[in-house]
Amino acid sequence: MSALTRFLRQNKIQKENTKYAATKSLVDEQGNPLYWVIKPLSTSENDRIRDDCTVEVPLTGKPNLFRQKLLTSKYLSKMIAASVVEPNLYDKELQDSYGVITPEELVKAMVDDPGEYSKFAEFIQNFNGFNETLDDKVEKAKN
Repeated sequence: MSALTRFLRQNKIQKENTKYAATKSLVDEQGNPLYWVIKPLSTSENDRIRDDCTVEVPLTGKPNLFRQKLLTSKYLSKMIAASVVEPNLYDKELQDSYGVITPEELVKAMVDDPGEYSKFAEFIQNFNGFNETLDDKVEKAKN
């Protein structure tokens, strides 16, 4: 195999979907937490989500100058929703049962314990290759 052919797509290792019990409040008949199917995001998908969650913020005292700010909560909720394969967060019956209209709202309604949601967000970030969570980066930036 030549050096170039090693880089061809057919030789690339594909990351498989995984399962994660996002909340203890949704259980099967035996009382075991239900597992959600999670897919890895591509770099392009992540870029689209990040762009959608980035806003221009005016610089104080500098007219017509702006800096970009990532809306981290929005970014994380969109990243989670984009990663979830099952349950189908776009299912109208499921959304209606929680009284929500977007996949992001549905995740927050289904995983309504803040600690579980935070752990779920951390799992999704780690699964998608972010070893340091966005919250960790924000804390570092503040200090």
